[in-house]
Amino acid sequence: MRKSAPITALFLDVGGVLLTNGWDHHARRRAVKNFKLDWKEIEERHALNFETHEEGRMTFAEYLDRVVFYQKRPFTRAQFRSFMCAQSKPYIEMIKLVARLKTQHELRIAVVSNESRELNAYRIRQFKLDAFVDCFISSCFVGLRKPDREIFRLALDIAQTPIEQVVFIENTPMFVQIAEGMEIRSILHTDHKSTSAKLAALDLKTY
Repeated sequence: MRKSAPITALFLDVGGVLLTNGWDHHARRRAVKNFKLDWKEIEERHALNFETHEEGRMTFAEYLDRVVFYQKRPFTRAQFRSFMCAQSKPYIEMIKLVARLKTQHELRIAVVSNESRELNAYRIRQFKLDAFVDCFISSCFVGLRKPDREIFRLALDIAQTPIEQVVFIENTPMFVQIAEGMEIRSILHTDHKSTSAKLAALDLKTY
């Protein structure tokens, strides 16, 4: 990570950075246990459908029909949806850090994430992410998913910020490598303390 031009925009992932992952394999494991489902069947069906779902080309109802309710269940879609939403928890320290940085350094904040439309909308609303995020380049909105480089190019176009003035915070090593390959300064996020220190090294300190 090099230090050069001053940072005027932060690109952020949501799952793993601001919030827990929305519907990863850990959440699906919990759902399988809670609703007494067959893990192998659910995971195989999820794998066949999740990319289309996250790119906004499959509705939430269609996803549930294909992955869970392809046979009669003793629970409702509403119950399953509530369980899915309940898996999302905030990383409060990171949310406060980003909100402070935005205010104190007048930063533009852009989310670049892979999420399905229904869950993405819930997470934005529930955790008030739109209170400090300027734009959401979510896969469900733009029809592109990381690791496709085009989602980063689109984020740069929407943010209207020179690439040398952007830093990307992401918890997936491959996505960090791709962004860095495009000359986007990036931070591999593991925890609040280390990310705060790396941002401070780029003159993004809170006070």
